[in-house]
This record gives sequence, structure tokens and C-alpha cells, in this order.
Amino acid sequence: MRRREFIGLVGGAATFPLAARAQQATKLKRVALVHPSNKVEDLNINGRYRVFFEELNRVGYVEGENLSVERYSGEGRPERYAGLVRDVVSLRPDLIVAIAGPLALAFKAATPTIPIVTITADPIAIGLVTSIARPDGNVTGVAIDGGLEILGKRIGLLIEATSKPSNAGYLAS
Repeated sequence: MRRREFIGLVGGAATFPLAARAQQATKLKRVALVHPSNKVEDLNINGRYRVFFEELNRVGYVEGENLSVERYSGEGRPERYAGLVRDVVSLRPDLIVAIAGPLALAFKAATPTIPIVTITADPIAIGLVTSIARPDGNVTGVAIDGGLEILGKRIGLLIEATSKPSNAGYLAS
């Protein structure tokens, strides 16, 4: 055997474990989807969360292939939230989707490292974040009502969209 052949054989054998590792399946990502009151069976791809799952699919995460979605419910009983939060955090999912402010606050207090995505009315008013533009720590999401600043912005957009309104108003609950 020639020297070059020998070096190529040894070099190839040394890189084989690296190639074998590269062929392994990608790690399964785990998402905890937590709702304060909806039944667990209602937190599915065919219901209200269809768009959420479609968007995950669009970016390459398919439930049952490379994504595991664990669903939880507070069953409409706020006294269960503390135990529910403790259980979910102890399982260390890659992401927590917490629907509603009280659950998001409980998760924020329970873990500074697991990313939390939430949908809530006014995250500043409930103390979840200090700024909508730059949420703190591990919390992000959708603010349905961003407080008084957002109301002014909405009225400004209304005025821009119409041709010189003579009278504008905003009604909110």
C-alpha cells in the first residue's frame, strides 16, 4: 500500500464518525401550548389554532415529524395555574405558548430561560413587559391592546386612510 492511499484510508476512517453524526435525525422541538380555560382537545390544528400550526409548518416545523406539541389547560380554574406552571416548566419544553396575561406572568416568574410567547391585552399594564417595542427577558408575543399610545396610533391611521374627516371618534369597552 502506498503512503497516500494509507493516509487517505486513515483520514477517511477518522472523518466517518463525523459524517455519521451529520446523518442523524434533527432534534425534536417541544412546544407547550397552555390555555387558561379551553379543553386540551380543542387546542388542535383544526380549530382556533389552525393558523398557528400552518405557520409552524410553513417555517419547517411539522407536528409528529420534528415538532411535539404538548397541550395543557387550566380548565378555567385560576387556582390550578401555579401547579400547571410548575409541571410545564419542570418538563423543560423548548418554547411555551401561554394564552392570556395571568398565565404568562406565572411562567415569567417560574423560568427566566425558556422562551415564552403570549397573547394578552396590555402586557405593560399587567407588568409582563416594560416596553412593547423591546420586551424584557424571555417574553414576547402579541399585544391586543397596547394601552393609550396604541389608541392614538389607530386614530392617526384612521385619519390618514380617510380623506380629511370632519369628525372622528373611537369607541372602546
